[in-house]
Amino acid sequence: MFFNKLSYILRYVGKLPVFFHEYYKFKKGAPEWRCRLIDVLPIFHERTAVMSFDSHYVYHTGWAARILREISPERHVDISSSIMFNAIASSFVPINHYDYRAPILSLDGIECGNQDLLNLQFENSSIISLSCMHVIEHVGLGRYGDPINPHGDIEAAKELMRVLAPGGHLIIVVPLAERARIRFNGHRIYDLNRLLSIFEGLELKEFAFLNEKRNNKFTRHASIDDIVGSHYGCGCFLFKMPLL
Repeated sequence: MFFNKLSYILRYVGKLPVFFHEYYKFKKGAPEWRCRLIDVLPIFHERTAVMSFDSHYVYHTGWAARILREISPERHVDISSSIMFNAIASSFVPINHYDYRAPILSLDGIECGNQDLLNLQFENSSIISLSCMHVIEHVGLGRYGDPINPHGDIEAAKELMRVLAPGGHLIIVVPLAERARIRFNGHRIYDLNRLLSIFEGLELKEFAFLNEKRNNKFTRHASIDDIVGSHYGCGCFLFKMPLL
């Protein structure tokens, strides 16, 4: 930890005079605090005019929460999506959240358990509301110690469709761009046609898109024109399983 702190400080060495001036000013003005130099936590990168944030994770979770509110299912099942999304969304809809490495979360409205996305332990056509966001692009690339599987994303999609009930909704989020490519062993980046072909047989109810090349513009009801120029955008899809 000491060396991590030192490395961070050295990157911003030019800011040290201001930092120490402010440190001693605070220490002198607040003698009731034990303000030791060994306890300092220098934060140099947040003095910006605008707050920065991870656009993919802020927008896709915000979008998905709105979708859940509109669908208003009696219970929702999530596979491996952002735990922060599940913690917040479970305040207004009961959620069963599953992951290969199940988190320990003590909140009302949410239950956590273990599931393997390539072998879900659910009956066919049994889930009416399901999500799997920013997940399938990783499957089979070995990033998390999982076996190499070039078609892991396709197999994961088939499992999600297998358990989705007729009339049920499926929320999918993936990296999306004008042209598909793979960044082994990090993630896949899809184009629109490739992603839609993976979930062929489902009805697309809504497509939203974050274009990082257009100042992170997020378009809720997007079209293929909104993808132009993107190299690593965020595609948000609401699918519905047709009724039998």
